[in-house]
Amino acid sequence: MKNVTAREDELRYQMVGLLPRLRRFARTLAKDPDKADDLVQAACERALNRLDQLRQGTRLDSWLYRIIYTQWIDRLRRSSTRSAKLVLLSNENETVTTADNPGARLDAAIDLRKALRTLPEEHNVALMLVGVEGYSYAEAAAVLDVPAGTVASRVARARSMLGRILFEEPRKVLQSMEGDGMEGRK
Repeated sequence: MKNVTAREDELRYQMVGLLPRLRRFARTLAKDPDKADDLVQAACERALNRLDQLRQGTRLDSWLYRIIYTQWIDRLRRSSTRSAKLVLLSNENETVTTADNPGARLDAAIDLRKALRTLPEEHNVALMLVGVEGYSYAEAAAVLDVPAGTVASRVARARSMLGRILFEEPRKVLQSMEGDGMEGRK
């Protein structure tokens, strides 16, 4: 059995604390809780077997996100199923204000979740890292292995698309995106 150093023991402890964030990130990618959990488990196994490869000064969460993202891309390549399908939002023609209806917050959260699923994967992942996880563009770029400007562009496009989907006529926006070939654009 491998001799565990104090550093490796501390990294394992920190990894357990990161599990909820890792699962959230994996769910953004996989869109399926079971597949996401499998992805996190595989990434954690890989990380635990390679803790000695983590360089001093590297953020553990960034390293783990990178492992998850790389494994996800590898899985996509293996399965050759990289098609993005648009999901029409439910309650498309209803306008609900959260002040008038206490259940509207739940509806809005559900609509946001559905709207996020319509985004191209690269836009969704960039938005998750920057908007939800609080990464800078440079940090997200390191995780995704793309330039920081690409991350900034993807986040801006994602925010713009979400605004159009959620606040304009959802059916019209989704149909125009589908007709423009946006569902496959990255």
